[in-house]
Amino acid sequence: MRVTETTLGPEDSKIITLARSARARNAAAEGAAVRDETGRTYTATNVELPSLKLSAMQVAVAMAVSSGASSLEAAALVTEQDEPGAPDIAVVEDLGNAVLFLAAPDGTVKGRYI
Repeated sequence: MRVTETTLGPEDSKIITLARSARARNAAAEGAAVRDETGRTYTATNVELPSLKLSAMQVAVAMAVSSGASSLEAAALVTEQDEPGAPDIAVVEDLGNAVLFLAAPDGTVKGRYI
């Protein structure tokens, strides 16, 4: 469900900044960051290998789960796209009802999904 309100708290601004930084550092198409139930954050970029293709959000959630996270508080995806893909929404929903922020590469929030 798309929510148009884009006022961010400091922790939500932080994960958008982390996602932007990961994207820029790797010159990747997407950057993502997630915050788990304990407040730990995980950042990632998309993976494009001949034998493996994962979105940045899929990688970030996998990193959180492999580090012991059982739920997410929030997620941020930085991309040129105007909407998050269905797989990105699904992987966030797999770990509860976290909010998913979609942001442009300049950090402008395009939407909030729950």
